[in-house]
Amino acid sequence: MTFLRTLLLSLIGIIVSLIGAATLAVIGAAIYFSPGLSDVRQLQDFELHTPLRIFTRDGKLIGEFGEERRMAVDYAEIPQDMVNALIAAEDANFFNHAGVDPRGLARAALELASSGSIQSGGSTITMQVARNYMLTLDQTFTRKIREILLALQMEQVLSKQEIFELYVNKIFLGNRAYGIAAAAETYYDKPLSELTLAETAMIAGLPKAPSAFNPLANSERSLIRRNWILFRMRELGYIDDGAYQSAVQEPVTARRHVAQAEVEAAYMAEMARQYAVERFGDTAYTGGYRIYTTIDSELQPAARRALSQGLMDYDHRHGWRGPEQREIAASLVEAQEQTNTRGLEEELSESPEIRQTARQAAERSQTEVEGIDGDVSNWLQVLERTPNFGLLRPAIVVESSGREMQVLLRGGELRTIAWDGLSWARPYQSPRSRGAEPSSADQIAVAGDLVRVTENDGALRLSQRPDAEGSLVAQDPRTGAILALQGGFDFNASKFNRAVQALRQSGSIFKPFIYLAALQDGEMNAASVVNDAPVVLDDGSNTLWRPVNSSRDFQGPMRLRPALARSRNLVTIRVLQAMGLDHTIQFLEGFGFSPERLPRGLSLALGSASLTPLEMTNAYSVIANGGFQVSPWYIERITRAEDNQVIDEATPPVACPSCAEGQESVVIDGREYPVAPRVADAAATYILRDMLRDVITSGTGRGALSLNREDIVGKTGTTNDQRDAWFAGFNSDLVTTVWVGKDSNETIAEYGANAALPIWTAFMGEALEGTPPALPERPDTVVTARVDPDTGRRLYDDQSGGMTELFHRDHLPDYQPRRISRELEEAGGSQGSGAAESIF
Repeated sequence: MTFLRTLLLSLIGIIVSLIGAATLAVIGAAIYFSPGLSDVRQLQDFELHTPLRIFTRDGKLIGEFGEERRMAVDYAEIPQDMVNALIAAEDANFFNHAGVDPRGLARAALELASSGSIQSGGSTITMQVARNYMLTLDQTFTRKIREILLALQMEQVLSKQEIFELYVNKIFLGNRAYGIAAAAETYYDKPLSELTLAETAMIAGLPKAPSAFNPLANSERSLIRRNWILFRMRELGYIDDGAYQSAVQEPVTARRHVAQAEVEAAYMAEMARQYAVERFGDTAYTGGYRIYTTIDSELQPAARRALSQGLMDYDHRHGWRGPEQREIAASLVEAQEQTNTRGLEEELSESPEIRQTARQAAERSQTEVEGIDGDVSNWLQVLERTPNFGLLRPAIVVESSGREMQVLLRGGELRTIAWDGLSWARPYQSPRSRGAEPSSADQIAVAGDLVRVTENDGALRLSQRPDAEGSLVAQDPRTGAILALQGGFDFNASKFNRAVQALRQSGSIFKPFIYLAALQDGEMNAASVVNDAPVVLDDGSNTLWRPVNSSRDFQGPMRLRPALARSRNLVTIRVLQAMGLDHTIQFLEGFGFSPERLPRGLSLALGSASLTPLEMTNAYSVIANGGFQVSPWYIERITRAEDNQVIDEATPPVACPSCAEGQESVVIDGREYPVAPRVADAAATYILRDMLRDVITSGTGRGALSLNREDIVGKTGTTNDQRDAWFAGFNSDLVTTVWVGKDSNETIAEYGANAALPIWTAFMGEALEGTPPALPERPDTVVTARVDPDTGRRLYDDQSGGMTELFHRDHLPDYQPRRISRELEEAGGSQGSGAAESIF
């Protein structure tokens, strides 16, 4: 008895000594490491790295930039199933322990003793928060001690809910997704609240090893991990057996989803990204900045559709250039990425049923396409890797015979293209010629060929990436705000932003500014007569320049109004010649044109200046707003996601026709804006606008008559050898410019009226649908008078005939003599005090 008692007391003494030693060790560690520990209270105000997000002016997402895709959520926003799944997967005792789990630490200690290295780590969720926010990820003994001490402190300062919230917003879950909300969008394109139980468990399985258990990298391993978590949820009483059995039967539905833009405006998003980097540096990608652009969420999709469809229509008019790739081979398919599976055996041992249900679900998730020869699995993977371009979807030809073509689409869908969608595909020979119409589908493409298709009203149509490019810019003429911008056929196909980066000759859309310079000073008026006749000029390099009209004919003396409507080159040259180059270029600076980019020669009259589509759009805005120098802008305001504080807000100069002369600012919707300077006379711009209406009603822009609107005006433009095709037009609310051309500067073999005007018409038709006419008020200085259509001179009241024309009241032409000599009539008028009678 004495021996047993002695032994018992000895054991108790040893245990007490060990407990005391452990206590002293903990106290000693706390004393030693505490001075170097971070203050856990800083977690209460910790700012997570949040990506840069770009929006339309009404708050719809158009772009997201940053390595860490993150959408922070409050604890109250986390579904209970997600809380339970993460607790089951990571820390079943989370809501009961004080920051550390003794059993987990004991297990980690045994692993360390037996293997010499830390394996599972025994980390609780609280310890993971300490590590992720305040420590490095190095697996060292001293870091583990700091992690424990920080966790213990954290539990004294923060609530369990606050700790859990920090955890779910910080953890990396693969594919740039940080936090559970970002993971839900990345893998399932859903908000957290819409995830199924199986999808919730799949995300909860990622924190342990985002690479090993990623459903995009290995569906079977991710299913095993998911089903183990569902098994744990059942064992812990979070779900019943029925919910468990239903969830484990679900197949893998995860797919890679990039940040889904609500409005496709990638060119504008990139412009805003560049601005943010210039303004904020590298913190632009992590500081949670939100940039609200001036883009209109309804006009931008219309711009994208119009340009995309217009370029495809142009391309179909010029012929089929063949499949994008011929006879796709199995060798194109890449092997699946191998992933780390450490820890998998531990989970499999918990429940024998997990592997079986995982394999069954994996089999159900495989796409099956029966009845197709060839390696369909490989074709499907090729289609998954081939991006859409605009409205064009990739497809692989399965069978091509007779007058139809069967194609395989992404996801395993088999579709048929009828002859109506194939017959256009005459072989391309040159920009100006095509081969004969095909008589059967196999002359166009054969099995295994990668092609492009579009869909309209449920019917597929064969297509191809257009050989020409283009841009569309729409602007508010009163403020200069860019409302829609499409810098090319598709941003994924080419990131070069032709709207703001492409310097292209402007052609005849530049002519209105030459005419406006003449109207501005009263040197000429809309009825002035100028000779449309051959001219030979010295271009300054000992070479004679013999410009001609695009029609290669000459019409003799004609008034400025029909000359502009018919885009007569020789008349415009003579107008510029009469006005003088220096004087005209100085005037043009008020429209935003850089004088360094304006040629110092008479070719300026024909649009030889290389300008961007945005510059041309802004210049036309000055005409549309009655002569005020607005400037293009696209950043409306910048805020921070953390507190929605406004960092910057635009107050651009605005056009104000009703403002008094010398007025410097005007209040609009409660905000004060500076008044834009006037650079052109109100009467001159009004008369020019009326002249441009004739371009639509009787000139080169007649295609716009299909809109059946009295308030639209515009001008076509085509450069030498048909390299550039333009149309610029507007009403008082909206200015839009369309350019079509090739990046190589080769000919497109079409005029502006054929290539650009249909795109402009499609966009403006949609943009202005249901809106009332937007016409300017006629200035008090504009009057009407009857003139002789041949001489441009004013008629007396008692003289018959003639036509009504608009004039500035101070620049009326001289009266037509009551009797005019035959010689004078043949000359086109007499020299008088007014420029209206001059012939150049």
